[in-house]
Amino acid sequence: MIFIRKLPQAADRSLGCWVARSSRATTGFLRICYQGFMAVPDTASETSPAADTPSSWRDGLLVYMQRRILVVLLLGFSAGLPFSLTGQTLQAWMTESGVDIKTIGLFAFVGTPYWTKVFWSPAVDAIDIPVLTRWLGRRRAWLLLTQIMLLAAIIVLAYCDPQHAAFGVAIAALLVTTASATQDIIIDAFRIESLKENEQAAGMASYVAAYRIAALVSGAGALLLVSAFTSRGVVPQMAYSATYVVMGLLIVLGVLATLLAVEPESSVQAIKAHAGPGHDDAGQRLIKVAIASIKDFLSRDAAIAIILFVVLFKLADALAVAMNTTFVLKIGFSRVELAAILKGVGFAAALLGGFAGGFVARSFSLSKILWIGGILQTIAILPFSWQAIVGHDLAWLTFAITAEQFTAGLGTVAFMAYLSALCGNPLHTATQYALLTALMALGRTVFAAGSGYMAEATGWFGYFLLCAASAIPSFVLLAYLQRRGHFKTLGTAKP
Repeated sequence: MIFIRKLPQAADRSLGCWVARSSRATTGFLRICYQGFMAVPDTASETSPAADTPSSWRDGLLVYMQRRILVVLLLGFSAGLPFSLTGQTLQAWMTESGVDIKTIGLFAFVGTPYWTKVFWSPAVDAIDIPVLTRWLGRRRAWLLLTQIMLLAAIIVLAYCDPQHAAFGVAIAALLVTTASATQDIIIDAFRIESLKENEQAAGMASYVAAYRIAALVSGAGALLLVSAFTSRGVVPQMAYSATYVVMGLLIVLGVLATLLAVEPESSVQAIKAHAGPGHDDAGQRLIKVAIASIKDFLSRDAAIAIILFVVLFKLADALAVAMNTTFVLKIGFSRVELAAILKGVGFAAALLGGFAGGFVARSFSLSKILWIGGILQTIAILPFSWQAIVGHDLAWLTFAITAEQFTAGLGTVAFMAYLSALCGNPLHTATQYALLTALMALGRTVFAAGSGYMAEATGWFGYFLLCAASAIPSFVLLAYLQRRGHFKTLGTAKP
């Protein structure tokens, strides 16, 4: 009896010590976040300039109706469509086809082009497409070419079979991501070059919102379409194939944007330089652009810290997304339940998150929007850990997905503002932005490849806790860059 009475006391003391240690660690970490967020802006450029503030809400809304912004909106949809087709929707297809969880996790490697695209991005700055460049201009010619390639690759993926030819599925998905990554290079350069400074925030908000909408359409929308086909007696394999064909045809919206767009002035000047007297050939230009872009970036102060921060800022979100569809299906939710949540409140949350990010980007300094976006997108991962405990709770899943969709949209806009500010040289826009987004993509490709093994080893509750914890290094780096005066070197920090 004495032993029984003392055991809870001993356990209480052990638990108390653990809580005390955890509290001290958490307090120290929160102090870093608080000091970083409340820090005095580095320069006047880190304050909210009155010049960038719209004179009225009406002016702020009208900017979204301008032709340039609407073109960026449609291009954002074209960019976001392949994301779920090679991610969540492909996860669902493979899960229902009986592919094991480890193989599904390894399929994160099909996203390799998103971080290796930097190796061919100089071609976008240096090479003109025969015929198309004369007809459409440098940026739009590349856009049309890659959109045709993307449509063809999605059709190829549609007729693959995950159950009997997983390797063929991997090759087809790799073709999709390669075309998608190339399109991203061009869209990013086109967006930065074609929008005025006071349009950049609206452009990014529109781009991210459309990107998220497209990801939902090719994710939740695709799952609903698969269910509609199967409810009419179509076998699952054929249902998924037909769905991928439909999703591929939506790339036509991106083609429409390309045809409606106006070529940036900087591209016109570049074409003249390429064709002028004494010009270098395409190969020479390719080498010069590649070397100059990388040299320019590495010459920055704290270049290594910047690279690490770019790699790690979206890591937590990328790890969580890598397995969340499989997680939801494994704990007992149906495909229809998941799609309904994503299509309903998730859809609205993604829209609000993107435009909230645009508002935040126009209202706060660059360093503060990074703190806001980073902290919120990390906290939003934790509801998935609790979902692993409560199990099949539809209300909680709705909350978890809503929080994830909203904060991911906001965090992405904040991060894109930072990446755009890093690209200060118009001669290397495509190459430098490709380098930065390639580094960012390491999280959802290379690091996420082991997510299946990690989930199996820790269980779902521990897995999502580890995802959230993986954000800590990025906050430490952000505080370091802020104290070092990194944002002073970005000139105009506002997007």
